[in-house]
Amino acid sequence: MNLSPSVTVKHTDSGLEYLSVESNFCSAKIFLQGAQLTEFTPKGKKPLIWVSQDEDYQVGKGVRGGIPICWPWFGMSANDSWPQHGFARTMLWRAEEVIENDNNIVVSFSLPMGQVNPEYWPHQSSLKVVFTLSDSLHIALVNTNTGNAAFELTQALHTYFPTPEIENTTVDGLQGANYIEFGEGPFAQNDIVNFARETDMVYQSTPLVQTINTPDGIIEVGRENSSSCVLWNPWIEKSKRLSNFRDDEFHTMLCLEAANVMDDKVTLQPGESHSLIHTVRWL
Repeated sequence: MNLSPSVTVKHTDSGLEYLSVESNFCSAKIFLQGAQLTEFTPKGKKPLIWVSQDEDYQVGKGVRGGIPICWPWFGMSANDSWPQHGFARTMLWRAEEVIENDNNIVVSFSLPMGQVNPEYWPHQSSLKVVFTLSDSLHIALVNTNTGNAAFELTQALHTYFPTPEIENTTVDGLQGANYIEFGEGPFAQNDIVNFARETDMVYQSTPLVQTINTPDGIIEVGRENSSSCVLWNPWIEKSKRLSNFRDDEFHTMLCLEAANVMDDKVTLQPGESHSLIHTVRWL
């Protein structure tokens, strides 16, 4: 793979390899493990992505923050012994291509299917993710059925967003959707969402654009080929049980995840493809 002038290969102290982007548009980091983006900061603006201060970037372990790729199932599998949120977020992806031009930098990765445990995923398929970096962030997670039989999957781009104060943060644009929370519902979302407790809402029939209103500014979050999303903040008690997460860090983050879950799961016939699109920018 040829790198562009703004992209270099670096390593953490723990040995994880990542692509470091320092361009006229933005700064970014994307790890080969999980093809996980952990930094995106447009030039002259605040960071758009949050990572825990306790994250230690260990081999084979999911990163607490950034944008984990949950695939090919979201949450717990029907088999309790299988990894939560699938296996893609801890596997080593292949960096395929870096293209830099006057408008953006495009970085693409693929998941080597030959390394996937067939017990987890017996289907013939390909999976790639394409990051387009400019003053905004555009991600396409592309599934293709390369076999002769249909299959189903659920997935999410589990994006962690920063806020200086969750108690003074709201999410607009979920009105009109229904949500399930803690196994109960569906409930109608009639108002702007604010935060005063643990939040773990899975939304269906969701508008394609939301805004996160923080004391630092407004973040616009968009989706395509997705009618579901997930809103999460662990609040006080759950924060104490999370790995690589400080007890008080729930004050400084929230997740708003582009997803294909529940009734919005993806079914692919032989030869079909599906692209989950996620866009993020400061307004």
